[in-house]
Amino acid sequence: MRAVCLLSGGLDSATCLAYARKLGYECYALSFDYGQRHRVELEAAAKVADALGAAAHRTARIDLRAFGNSALTADIDVPKGRDESAMSADIPITYVPARNTIFLSFALAWAEVLESSDIFIGVNALDYSGYPDCRPEFIEAFEKMANLATRVGVEGVTRVKIHTPLISLSKSEIVRYGVKLEVPFELTWSCYDPGPDGYPCGSCDSCSLRAKGFREAGLDDPALQKRP
Repeated sequence: MRAVCLLSGGLDSATCLAYARKLGYECYALSFDYGQRHRVELEAAAKVADALGAAAHRTARIDLRAFGNSALTADIDVPKGRDESAMSADIPITYVPARNTIFLSFALAWAEVLESSDIFIGVNALDYSGYPDCRPEFIEAFEKMANLATRVGVEGVTRVKIHTPLISLSKSEIVRYGVKLEVPFELTWSCYDPGPDGYPCGSCDSCSLRAKGFREAGLDDPALQKRP
């Protein structure tokens, strides 16, 4: 069985890849160089793909800075030091317009080439930053569209399935599950706005949610242990 697994290099996508491997899938990891300010995550993705035994790892290059309107793809400050209520109050400026729609479309194209009907994505609808393209409603709608837009779907050869094994888990539950799956969390990267020293800022929403996950799981973040 082949599957395309979206891999950002972060905690969630690494756990999702490990889960797909546990199920016995031959995993084809797909990352994106989309003009993100935290491009260092691509180095993490390559290391994670290798460590978890992906059959192949490709990085698609697209320039979402052409549209901007996000702190990740434009010269807009990344919010720092926000509490959970502030994070969930509205859609944050770190939301990249249509990002998961674009990423899943690329994954769908590769899946067709690989003659695979399975796509894995590590979206999470509980401990996340309010992104509309991480919700179950979005995933259900995309899956329906995928089966209308592909040759295999129209011909009835198979049915495309978008797997979201982490969508209803809290960040601490993801951490605990990742530990069971032996995810190399020390190789992962979550920070949206790394400092000049190349280390995570520790205060953006993504860093805060990651810290919350490890804290509530009662574990130390191995990635931080490498920092002097």
